[in-house]
Amino acid sequence: MRTRVHFIAPYESMIPIIQECIPRFPQLTIQTDVGDLANGVELATQAEKNGAEIIISRGGTAQLIKKAVTIPVIDVQLSGYDMIRSLTLASQFNGQTAIVGFSNITSGAQSIIDLMDLPLKVYTIHSSEDVARLLLELKASGYRQIVGDVITVNTAKTYGLEGLLIQSGQESILRAMEDAQLVYRYLSKNHAISIILNDLVTREHPNLLILNERNEVVFENLTDFEKNPLTDNYIYLTNTSLDFHQSQIQNVFMVDDYQLTVNAYETTLDNKNYKVYMLEKGQPYAFVQFGITTFTDASMEPIVAESPAMQAVLQNIQALYENHEPIYLRGEADSGKSFLVKHIHQMYSGGGLLLQMDLSQVPPGHLHKIPLAKVRNVEINHMETRMEDPELLAFIQSCLQNQIGVFILGEQIMNPQWSLDLELNTIMMPNLADRPEDLAPLMQHFLTDYYHKYGTTAVRIKEDALQLIQDQITHMNVNQLKQLIKQAALNEQDYVITTATLSRLLDQQPSSSPMKLDGTLKEIEKEVIQFVLQEENNNQSKAAERLGINRATLWRKLKD
Repeated sequence: MRTRVHFIAPYESMIPIIQECIPRFPQLTIQTDVGDLANGVELATQAEKNGAEIIISRGGTAQLIKKAVTIPVIDVQLSGYDMIRSLTLASQFNGQTAIVGFSNITSGAQSIIDLMDLPLKVYTIHSSEDVARLLLELKASGYRQIVGDVITVNTAKTYGLEGLLIQSGQESILRAMEDAQLVYRYLSKNHAISIILNDLVTREHPNLLILNERNEVVFENLTDFEKNPLTDNYIYLTNTSLDFHQSQIQNVFMVDDYQLTVNAYETTLDNKNYKVYMLEKGQPYAFVQFGITTFTDASMEPIVAESPAMQAVLQNIQALYENHEPIYLRGEADSGKSFLVKHIHQMYSGGGLLLQMDLSQVPPGHLHKIPLAKVRNVEINHMETRMEDPELLAFIQSCLQNQIGVFILGEQIMNPQWSLDLELNTIMMPNLADRPEDLAPLMQHFLTDYYHKYGTTAVRIKEDALQLIQDQITHMNVNQLKQLIKQAALNEQDYVITTATLSRLLDQQPSSSPMKLDGTLKEIEKEVIQFVLQEENNNQSKAAERLGINRATLWRKLKD
């Protein structure tokens, strides 16, 4: 029987490296999860209940897990190579950078910084409680990037700083798995029977809770739930029903955006009473299925706003937002409008939900059903599909009366009558070509993100490669730039993205075919229209606007 190992990675991009290492240990059954600190502890305790025999994790998460489980916990140690790669990437950042961590990180970091003469400063902490205070002091001193472990990086992002995680490489993970193999040789306890019984129970009941007489959970297996959805009130109501009926009962509750069904009964083992709960997760509320989603992430992702154009946009939006005035954010598709709304929500909402709505999918008569109690901001897309709908105007006015921020996103000039009815304020989202100062930090931000997410090799962009992109920027939006950097990061084998790599990728982009200006005036006019349409990705509204005609005229000229 193979040993069951549960690897709890504190960050997502460690998972692909773990998967590469797993085939080297055929005698181990290795499962993976992503969770840091308290979340990692929850995953570890659940893994132990499900039959895991060894836990592997890293840093502070591993230390907390050791206190919460009764099985061996192996800590992934950072290697010198891990430190060199992370610190090299950190040194490419255009701003003050600090290394923050416990002595096991900072002592090695200081040696490497001294050896490589890197422009980085090191700060040692002695407990996780020191992190927030120290980062606030560093931010006040002008630092803009923090390098460290997961808790340090997450705290940095919460305070609007760039965070760079020191990641573990393959050799560190292989060493931890070898330690797991060694530890198991010394384990004499045989879990075969308990594993078989546990497997039988969880197959029959994929969402099962068993509570003792004090309503403490003694067994938990929740396949369809991230965490236990039962509140104290739900448990009280279920237990009251059990006491009254003295048989198996069923209760139905509404939790967040879904229906929760609880089937429960009582049983006695060794003269102790237990309550067995079998849970079933129902379908989401109807509105979730119709283009309305919620955003609840409280972490703060820094926005690139080095350019005067973006700084002016942020200042104007903040002033309008603080006065509870509705905002029409106008700009080209994929110019970052929705990201900007999310940034404002994270900065100023103080918690609560961001409701993101696609009006082209919301059925009529549905807006007034949306619960707004926990909503702090609303982002409205495809407004043009509902301009004549009085329900939409009533919904927006209801949001404003409840001091809910209203952001309407679009590409066209807003109907003047609508602007008057709502006292709507138009803010123009600048194109990349209007933000030259943002280009380099934006690309470095994308590159760092892909390093975290995919474990890519490249950590910076050569100056001549940067110039190549600057020459092409008038034809790109933010999303296209992001995709270009992603492809470059995935295809670059070196630590630096070169002009050769970017040139190959840019050559793959479809180029506009030249116009043929021969033929009659009518034929040339049609050729011009087709050329503009191609440049505007067949968006007839944008093409008509560029040509100075309306959509009906454009359609007629194409048909003639």
